[in-house]
Amino acid sequence: MDDLLLLSEAQMRRIEPYFPLSHGVPRVDDRRVLSGILFVIRNGLRWRDAPSAYGPHKAIYNRFIRWSRLGVFNRILAELAAQGGSADLLMIDATHLKAHRTAASLLKKGLYPDLSDAAEAD
Repeated sequence: MDDLLLLSEAQMRRIEPYFPLSHGVPRVDDRRVLSGILFVIRNGLRWRDAPSAYGPHKAIYNRFIRWSRLGVFNRILAELAAQGGSADLLMIDATHLKAHRTAASLLKKGLYPDLSDAAEAD
């Protein structure tokens, strides 16, 4: 498993101030779990397909959901973007959506309007 993503200590020090404080029981290793979250998202995997080197998939999923609801990732991204400096840099969102397997046949079945006819009517 040489292709595993693991954030460096310097990267973790840079984003640690944005993590919520632990209440009571210490959290599972933030570096490992956050690296697992990034690995799953980067590779488009299901949470249960995360390599076991990142810890239990349920812990990775729960941390992602909890921190997303708290806005942790939004604060980290906003702060890192503000520290980026030069305005000539461009950030690209690589979000993608999966279409249902029947979506390709909607036009053939007449369930989706043909836009070429609407343009000719104008």
